[in-house]
Amino acid sequence: MKILVPAKRVIDYNVKVRVRSDESGVELINVKMSMNPFDEIAIEEALRLKEAGHASEVIVVSIGPAQALETVRSGLAMGADRGILVRCDSPVEPLAVAKILKKIIEKEKPQLVILGKQAIDDDCNQTGQMLAGLLGWGQATFASRVTIMGEKVEVTREVDGGLQVLTLSLPAVITTDLRLNEPRYASLPNIMKAKKKPIDECAPEDFGVDVTPRLRVLKTSEPVVRIAGEKVKSISELVSKLRNEAGVL
Repeated sequence: MKILVPAKRVIDYNVKVRVRSDESGVELINVKMSMNPFDEIAIEEALRLKEAGHASEVIVVSIGPAQALETVRSGLAMGADRGILVRCDSPVEPLAVAKILKKIIEKEKPQLVILGKQAIDDDCNQTGQMLAGLLGWGQATFASRVTIMGEKVEVTREVDGGLQVLTLSLPAVITTDLRLNEPRYASLPNIMKAKKKPIDECAPEDFGVDVTPRLRVLKTSEPVVRIAGEKVKSISELVSKLRNEAGVL
């Protein structure tokens, strides 16, 4: 079968995010960008399924500016077979992303779509669910284990009360959680091979999707600075501070 994996270009998780001086958003100039960590997990899982003989092709899709081509290349360097870049210079909201992915899926006809449960820049956790709804496919979110069983897929998902096991008929949409796997590092030979792998470039207009934002950001601000904790030597000192300084007693 064919597996499609969307991957988003985000600020690298090691970077300290800074708010612009005009509070219109976060600073992106001269900031290190990388693939969304949850999407790396999704690509790794797709590659493992292919290596186990359950898939014949893994396709990486990214929607974003021209620089998102590097995100696609990263997926190809990990081992994906082919890439698709949907060029869009403005931010794309989850519903528009889901609509674009739906059109790509109708063309590519994958039997499984695996994507990260959320992107670390907006933490929306919406695209996978919206995509499954638009396609009318079964979905399993927050997957910590994926097992292909013929025409079905068994997914262990993490929920507040513990673990839940679902069995879905293919085709299906799965979103990945942190504990699903540990993504591989791209080797130098694979990085070189990735430069020769095909990448199709297109635009939202090619799919008839309007990406005009439905939401308007009014203000972005830094979180309130938390006061550092303090160690106390005795219970009586703790009670005194809670009563006299914190005012909670």
